[in-house]
Amino acid sequence: MSAKTVTEVLIGGRVLKLSGYESEDYLHRVASYLNNKIVECEKAESYLRLPLDTQSIVLELNVADDYFRAKKQVSVIEDELKAKEKELCDLRQELVSQRINLENASKQIRELQQEVNESSRKIVRLETELKRN
Repeated sequence: MSAKTVTEVLIGGRVLKLSGYESEDYLHRVASYLNNKIVECEKAESYLRLPLDTQSIVLELNVADDYFRAKKQVSVIEDELKAKEKELCDLRQELVSQRINLENASKQIRELQQEVNESSRKIVRLETELKRN
Protein backbone atom coordinates (compact mmCIF):
# COMPACT_ATOMS: atom_id res chain seq x y z
CA MET A 1 0.00 0.00 0.00
CA SER A 2 1.39 3.42 -0.91
CA ALA A 3 1.99 6.13 1.64
CA LYS A 4 -0.73 8.58 2.52
CA THR A 5 -0.43 11.91 0.71
CA VAL A 6 -1.35 15.18 2.38
CA THR A 7 -1.50 18.37 0.34
CA GLU A 8 -3.05 21.81 0.55
CA VAL A 9 -5.48 22.83 -2.17
CA LEU A 10 -7.61 25.84 -2.91
CA ILE A 11 -11.33 25.03 -3.33
CA GLY A 12 -13.90 27.79 -3.60
CA GLY A 13 -11.44 30.37 -2.32
CA ARG A 14 -10.61 28.33 0.81
CA VAL A 15 -7.34 26.57 1.54
CA LEU A 16 -8.04 22.98 2.54
CA LYS A 17 -5.84 20.02 3.42
CA LEU A 18 -6.65 16.93 1.39
CA SER A 19 -5.23 13.54 2.22
CA GLY A 20 -5.45 10.18 0.58
CA TYR A 21 -3.47 7.35 -0.91
CA GLU A 22 -3.55 8.93 -4.36
CA SER A 23 -0.79 11.12 -5.74
CA GLU A 24 -0.56 14.82 -4.93
CA ASP A 25 -1.22 15.54 -8.61
CA TYR A 26 -4.45 13.56 -8.45
CA LEU A 27 -5.64 15.46 -5.36
CA HIS A 28 -4.92 18.76 -7.14
CA ARG A 29 -6.88 17.58 -10.19
CA VAL A 30 -9.86 16.75 -7.93
CA ALA A 31 -9.67 20.21 -6.38
CA SER A 32 -9.40 21.76 -9.84
CA TYR A 33 -12.47 19.83 -10.98
CA LEU A 34 -14.46 21.14 -7.99
CA ASN A 35 -13.27 24.69 -8.62
CA ASN A 36 -14.37 24.42 -12.25
CA LYS A 37 -17.79 23.14 -11.14
CA ILE A 38 -18.13 26.05 -8.71
CA VAL A 39 -17.24 28.55 -11.45
CA GLU A 40 -19.70 26.82 -13.81
CA CYS A 41 -22.52 27.08 -11.24
CA GLU A 42 -21.68 30.67 -10.35
CA LYS A 43 -22.18 31.70 -13.98
CA ALA A 44 -25.93 31.30 -13.43
CA GLU A 45 -27.52 34.27 -11.66
CA SER A 46 -30.20 32.03 -10.23
CA TYR A 47 -27.52 29.97 -8.48
CA LEU A 48 -26.03 33.05 -6.83
CA ARG A 49 -29.46 34.04 -5.47
CA LEU A 50 -29.85 30.72 -3.65
CA PRO A 51 -29.01 30.31 0.04
CA LEU A 52 -25.51 28.88 0.64
CA ASP A 53 -26.79 25.49 1.80
CA THR A 54 -28.91 25.20 -1.36
CA GLN A 55 -25.92 26.27 -3.48
CA SER A 56 -23.98 23.40 -1.92
CA ILE A 57 -26.75 20.96 -2.79
CA VAL A 58 -26.93 22.24 -6.38
CA LEU A 59 -23.14 21.88 -6.66
CA GLU A 60 -23.35 18.34 -5.27
CA LEU A 61 -26.14 17.52 -7.72
CA ASN A 62 -23.98 18.77 -10.60
CA VAL A 63 -21.06 16.62 -9.45
CA ALA A 64 -23.39 13.61 -9.04
CA ASP A 65 -24.79 14.25 -12.52
CA ASP A 66 -21.27 14.22 -13.96
CA TYR A 67 -20.56 11.00 -12.09
CA PHE A 68 -23.66 9.20 -13.38
CA ARG A 69 -23.09 10.43 -16.94
CA ALA A 70 -19.49 9.20 -16.81
CA LYS A 71 -20.63 5.90 -15.30
CA LYS A 72 -23.18 5.45 -18.10
CA GLN A 73 -20.54 6.30 -20.70
CA VAL A 74 -18.22 3.69 -19.18
CA SER A 75 -21.05 1.15 -19.31
CA VAL A 76 -21.70 1.92 -22.99
CA ILE A 77 -17.98 1.64 -23.78
CA GLU A 78 -17.77 -1.65 -21.86
CA ASP A 79 -20.73 -3.01 -23.83
CA GLU A 80 -19.08 -1.92 -27.08
CA LEU A 81 -15.84 -3.56 -25.95
CA LYS A 82 -17.66 -6.83 -25.18
CA ALA A 83 -19.30 -6.73 -28.61
CA LYS A 84 -15.93 -6.08 -30.28
CA GLU A 85 -14.33 -8.91 -28.27
CA LYS A 86 -17.11 -11.27 -29.40
CA GLU A 87 -16.68 -10.10 -32.98
CA LEU A 88 -12.93 -10.67 -32.71
CA CYS A 89 -13.50 -14.15 -31.28
CA ASP A 90 -15.92 -14.95 -34.11
CA LEU A 91 -13.41 -13.67 -36.66
CA ARG A 92 -10.66 -15.79 -35.12
CA GLN A 93 -12.90 -18.86 -35.33
CA GLU A 94 -13.70 -18.01 -38.94
CA LEU A 95 -9.98 -17.62 -39.66
CA VAL A 96 -9.25 -21.05 -38.17
CA SER A 97 -12.11 -22.53 -40.19
CA GLN A 98 -10.82 -20.90 -43.39
CA ARG A 99 -7.28 -22.14 -42.69
CA ILE A 100 -8.62 -25.67 -42.30
CA ASN A 101 -10.56 -25.28 -45.57
CA LEU A 102 -7.41 -23.97 -47.25
CA GLU A 103 -5.35 -26.90 -45.98
CA ASN A 104 -8.02 -29.34 -47.20
CA ALA A 105 -8.18 -27.61 -50.59
CA SER A 106 -4.37 -27.68 -50.84
CA LYS A 107 -4.39 -31.37 -50.04
CA GLN A 108 -7.03 -31.99 -52.71
CA ILE A 109 -4.99 -29.98 -55.22
CA ARG A 110 -1.90 -32.08 -54.46
CA GLU A 111 -3.92 -35.30 -54.83
CA LEU A 112 -5.45 -34.09 -58.11
CA GLN A 113 -2.01 -33.03 -59.33
CA GLN A 114 -0.73 -36.53 -58.59
CA GLU A 115 -3.68 -37.97 -60.53
CA VAL A 116 -2.92 -35.64 -63.44
CA ASN A 117 0.75 -36.66 -63.38
CA GLU A 118 -0.18 -40.36 -63.27
CA SER A 119 -2.68 -39.86 -66.10
CA SER A 120 -0.06 -37.98 -68.13
CA ARG A 121 2.42 -40.83 -67.67
CA LYS A 122 -0.28 -43.33 -68.62
CA ILE A 123 -1.10 -41.31 -71.75
CA VAL A 124 2.58 -41.19 -72.72
CA ARG A 125 2.88 -44.94 -72.14
CA LEU A 126 -0.24 -45.65 -74.18
CA GLU A 127 0.91 -43.37 -77.01
CA THR A 128 4.25 -45.11 -77.02
CA GLU A 129 2.52 -48.51 -77.23
CA LEU A 130 0.33 -47.26 -80.08
CA LYS A 131 3.33 -46.10 -82.04
CA ARG A 132 4.96 -49.52 -81.65
CA ASN A 133 1.94 -51.32 -82.93
